[in-house]
Amino acid sequence: MTTSPLRPWLLLLGRFAAFVGLAVLGIIDLRYGMLYENPLHTLVRVAPAMAIAAIWLFPHRPGSVLLPWFALVGAAGSLGVTGLLWLLGVSASANGSWGLAETAGLLGLLYVTARWAPAWTAPWAVLGVGAAVTLLPFRSGTDNLMVVFGLLLGMAAAAVVTAGVYMRMLDSGRRRALDEVRAAQRAEFARDLHDFIAHHVTGIIVQAQGARYVAEQDPSRALVALEQIEAAGAETMASMRRMVSVLREPEAPLAPVAGAADLPPLLERFNQSSLAVARLHVDGPLEGLPVEVSTSAYRVVMEALTNVRRHAVHARVVDVSVRRASGWLFVRVADDGAPPRPAGARERGYGLVGLAERVRAVGGRITAGPGIERGWLVDVAMPLTWREAP
Repeated sequence: MTTSPLRPWLLLLGRFAAFVGLAVLGIIDLRYGMLYENPLHTLVRVAPAMAIAAIWLFPHRPGSVLLPWFALVGAAGSLGVTGLLWLLGVSASANGSWGLAETAGLLGLLYVTARWAPAWTAPWAVLGVGAAVTLLPFRSGTDNLMVVFGLLLGMAAAAVVTAGVYMRMLDSGRRRALDEVRAAQRAEFARDLHDFIAHHVTGIIVQAQGARYVAEQDPSRALVALEQIEAAGAETMASMRRMVSVLREPEAPLAPVAGAADLPPLLERFNQSSLAVARLHVDGPLEGLPVEVSTSAYRVVMEALTNVRRHAVHARVVDVSVRRASGWLFVRVADDGAPPRPAGARERGYGLVGLAERVRAVGGRITAGPGIERGWLVDVAMPLTWREAP
């Protein structure tokens, strides 16, 4: 998942703004009440506010193990000061503050705890901090007005916890969605292991067979065939490493390997390693196709060419037609191999099954079978706007 390069600076600016806000509230606390108290009492009341601010202003990560314990310690310190002042009968002056900076600090700590703390410790830390912030007004007395302030702070604490939990759920939903996308992409690349590797290995086998024949007729031409085999092997290894890295690495890029625009190089490689000649016919622009449609078209042509190598041994021409019209992309691969055998006689492996799944997943249709006169025909139609597969 990509983030804006400005995000760290915005977070730093937000923490700085929060620190300035706490400082302003601290000045208000000192101006109204704390300056007129015993210096020791003032220090006792200011210290928890500073400690709590240090806890929640520090950046935290999801599942932070130390955060709930720091929150409990901060809440215990605040509750301890409240209880001590109440037992000693020390309260703020009538017009004084019970500690606005500490109130804001506890609310901030409540938010980060509800959002980032582990699920098994977050409730206890939230309860402790919520109790501390609710009881803060009782430092200024226990009359009805302070009770009302306590209730209002309790409601504010509940709202802050709700906001933290809501943001936590949003983060969790985004992570789950990303995990699902990566899982689907890894499954797709697992299918591609068959498509790509079978295509390359079949080409290597055909080239090796041709090299053996050429070596018997003209040994000097065998060097060219061996160079082509070496290049095909290197390309096979590169494809395998690329796809295995996606299967292994959860943070691997989600970009597709190839699309419809990559068909010319595919046919060129096929022509270099096959007796048949593949000809590409394009009608309409291939730019701006949906990614899933573009990659599916590439896989269809690749699998069809692989099957020509395997089964259409007498084929001399393979026509690949890609046509974009009326909101659809039509792909047809036809060879001129031997007269068709009975329908279904051609061997069907996982490749055609995988193609059918891929095409249906984008709402398309696929048919594959003997041509009317000769060879084998693969026809695919895929909508350019997603619709439920029939």
